[in-house]
Amino acid sequence: MSIIELGEIRDEPASVPAVHRPRATGRPQRSAAVLLLSLVVLAGATPPPQRTVSVVPASRTATAYLAGDGVFVVDPPTPDGDRHLTAYAQPSPPGAGVRRRWQASLARTGDYLDVRVERGLVLAMAVIAANRVFQTTAFDAATGRQRWRHPGAPQPAVGGGLLVTDVRGDGSGAMSGVEPDTGRVLWSVPTPPAAGTTYHLDPEGQIDRFVLLQPTGEIQVYDAGTGHLLRSVDTLPGDRSAYQRVQIVGDLLLLVPPGSTRLVGYGLAELEPRWTAEVTLVSHVLDCGVLLCAVPQTGGLQVLDPATGAVRWSEPGQDVLADVRHGRLLMAVPGQGYAVRDAATGRVRAELGAWSLMPVLRADDPLVGLRQGADGRMVVAELDLVAGRARIVDVLRGVAGSCQASLPVLLCQRLDGTTALWRLTR
Repeated sequence: MSIIELGEIRDEPASVPAVHRPRATGRPQRSAAVLLLSLVVLAGATPPPQRTVSVVPASRTATAYLAGDGVFVVDPPTPDGDRHLTAYAQPSPPGAGVRRRWQASLARTGDYLDVRVERGLVLAMAVIAANRVFQTTAFDAATGRQRWRHPGAPQPAVGGGLLVTDVRGDGSGAMSGVEPDTGRVLWSVPTPPAAGTTYHLDPEGQIDRFVLLQPTGEIQVYDAGTGHLLRSVDTLPGDRSAYQRVQIVGDLLLLVPPGSTRLVGYGLAELEPRWTAEVTLVSHVLDCGVLLCAVPQTGGLQVLDPATGAVRWSEPGQDVLADVRHGRLLMAVPGQGYAVRDAATGRVRAELGAWSLMPVLRADDPLVGLRQGADGRMVVAELDLVAGRARIVDVLRGVAGSCQASLPVLLCQRLDGTTALWRLTR
C-alpha cells in the first residue's frame, strides 16, 4: 500500500500576520492586469514536494535493510526455528507499492547483522554466537536462489571477484579470493593470531591490495585479485614480536609501532620509510583530502602533512571526527551537536546543531541527519558541509527511528512497529 502526501520543508512554519489591503481605487483595467499577473505567477510557482509512503510487509520484530535497488527483510525465527530473507522492489513508479521479488530460507543459527548487494548477489552476513565468527550466505539477486555459504565477510575486489576475510575464534583465519557466481575459493592466504590487516581501494572502490602485519613485525603486501605476495618489509629487526597496528591511507602505509608513541609513514608502492611523526596514542587515521587526520584515543584531532608527517594543526578535547567531505570536517561536539571545520586550517565554518546521522547506502551519498521536532515529528535534513548548512528535506510523522537513507529514499521504523519506505519527489 502506498500513500502520496504533500511534503513539508519546515518543521516550524513561521506565523504570518493578516494583511489588510487598502480599498482599490484604480481603473478596472488595472485590477484585471493585476489578477492576470497573479495567475501567471501562481502557475509558474514550484509545486510543494510530495512524499510517497509505502509500507514494507514485514513483521514488527523483523529487520529491514536498504540495499541496491530494493529492501531486504530478515524475519525472526518461526516457532519451528525457520528463518527467511525476503526481497522487495522499491516502488516504481512512485506510488505503485512495494512488490515482493522472492523469499529464501536462511540458516537457523546466527544473528544477522547486515544485508548487502554486490556482484549480482545478495549477501546476508551473520555472526555465529557459539564462536563469534562471521558467516555469509550468497543469493542470486534476481531469483533468490542460494549460490553458496562461506565463513567470513566479503568485499568487492579487482577482477570482478570477492575478497573474504575470515577470522576464527582463536584469532587465526584467512584472506581468500572467491568467485561470486559459484563460491569457489580461488586462493587463500592464512593469517595467524594477532595479525593486523588493512586494504587499499582503487578509484572504483574495489580492493586491489591487502596488507598483513605479522606479529613478528613483517609487513606483507598482497595483490587482492590473485593473492600473490608483492613485497614485504621487516619493521621489528631481530627475532621478536610486539603488538603494532597498520593502516593504508591513499598511497601511504601508516604504522603505529609498539608503545603507540609515534606514527610511521611508508610508501605503499615500495614500502620505503618516508617519515616519523611524534603523534601519541593514535586510534586511527583518515584521508582528509590533501591532508591526514590522525584521531587520538583520548579524543580531539591532529592534522598532518602526508608528505612530511608535520602537524599542520591540532585540536585537543573530546570532539569526534564524524565525516570528511570536500575538504570539510564534520565534528561531533559533545553537548552541542555538529560543527563544520576547514580541513586545511581547523577554522570553524558552521554550526549545524544536534542531529543523529543516518547510515547511508553508498559512500558518496549525501549525509543525512535526523532529529525530533517540538511537535514529535522527525525532521530530516541533508548536512551540506561545503555550504555549511542543514537543508531540511522532509518532516515525517509517526517515525520511531532505525532509519537508513539514500536520498531521496528513506527507510524507517514507525511508532506502530511497522517499517515504511519514503520517497520524496517534486
